[in-house]
Amino acid sequence: MSLENMQERMEKVIDNLETNYSEIRAGRANPAILNRVSVEYYGVPTPINQVASVSVPEARLIVIQPWDRSILSQIEKAIEKAEIGIHPMNDGGVIRLSFPELTEERRKEIVKDVKKTAEEAKVAVRNVRRDEMDEAKAKLKNKEISEDEEKALEDKIQKETDKYVAKIDEIADKKEKEIMSV
Repeated sequence: MSLENMQERMEKVIDNLETNYSEIRAGRANPAILNRVSVEYYGVPTPINQVASVSVPEARLIVIQPWDRSILSQIEKAIEKAEIGIHPMNDGGVIRLSFPELTEERRKEIVKDVKKTAEEAKVAVRNVRRDEMDEAKAKLKNKEISEDEEKALEDKIQKETDKYVAKIDEIADKKEKEIMSV
């Protein structure tokens, strides 16, 4: 592996973390919560945003307006099946998802989940570091690089790891503040 490959793998961890955080319900309406919800449309599982317009007219409301009204009930069932924690309200033309105010207790639970997800991301970054360190040791053992080069490579790997761990902490802190300030 190379440092570029390592950075690429660590960036994927960061992207995954940000995707997970975008789907966390923090008392505000966020259409990303629907990313994992698929609707059976002509026998094919289709993301909601491909069969309907999804809008956020108010801070705690998502409105889903299907282009084909015949699938309104299917969208409603798909949302219920996805267990996103919000009950859809179908008025015959659109589906509304109303986000309730978060209690202090619920906010603290969400923050725990945020911290747990951040810790999992750090573990993934450290696993990438371990793979790179093992590879550097193997190169030394096979006499492809000298001990000095191995030490320099390990230092670079550690610096990159520290940079990505700090980035994860920064993203987690930002999400935590967002949740507690809603």
